[in-house]
Amino acid sequence: MRRISDHNLLTHYIDKHNIENILDKDILKHAQLHFYEKDEYILEAETKLEYYYLLVDGKIKVSYLFENGKSMLLKFYKEFNTIGDLELLKNIPVLCNIDAIEDTYLIAISSDILRKKYLDNVKFLHHLVESLSEKLYATINNSSYNFVYPLINRLSSYLVEHMTDKNYIILNSSFKEIAQFLGTTYRHLNRTFKELETASIVKCEDKIIYILDEHRLKELSKNLYIKSL
Repeated sequence: MRRISDHNLLTHYIDKHNIENILDKDILKHAQLHFYEKDEYILEAETKLEYYYLLVDGKIKVSYLFENGKSMLLKFYKEFNTIGDLELLKNIPVLCNIDAIEDTYLIAISSDILRKKYLDNVKFLHHLVESLSEKLYATINNSSYNFVYPLINRLSSYLVEHMTDKNYIILNSSFKEIAQFLGTTYRHLNRTFKELETASIVKCEDKIIYILDEHRLKELSKNLYIKSL
């Protein structure tokens, strides 16, 4: 991790993500800008939460670590998000491993300062409630959907969620990352993409997915994922 002493860059990210709408200026005077290189640990499970983080640029992976040493991928985050909500409120050790999977910038605010001075701040508390609610909804939605529906439905839903007004999708994540997110293997994901290609629903060219039959793709989509990749 590197602390970036560039006030203009910090101000740029605060303005870009309208952070003053969720954190008062009095809180932001404690803000620092941290940089993590690709594949670097941001937080490690069972350690103390030293900083409450706001993801402002880059991409991170959130994994839950079990007692037997195995881990389960929970989320990828690329757009603006926060890290450490629950740990900050409950004053407990970090629950998940957080890794940077791209070069990543985060705004960091000391968790000790937040607990001592700002947990009664109405704007900040409202932000925490909103953040935790969104994460709970996304986790329940995606986990239950992965359990109930076959991969072809889950993949179709994922593609529909990322569709634009163009007839193609440029995947921002690797097939390995998408497979983890959908609760499957890389091989099974490839087979399912080929199944959609054989049915002339999509055409795959590296990370570009051309939508050949939008109607049939939407028919296969039984629900929509919360965007997180």
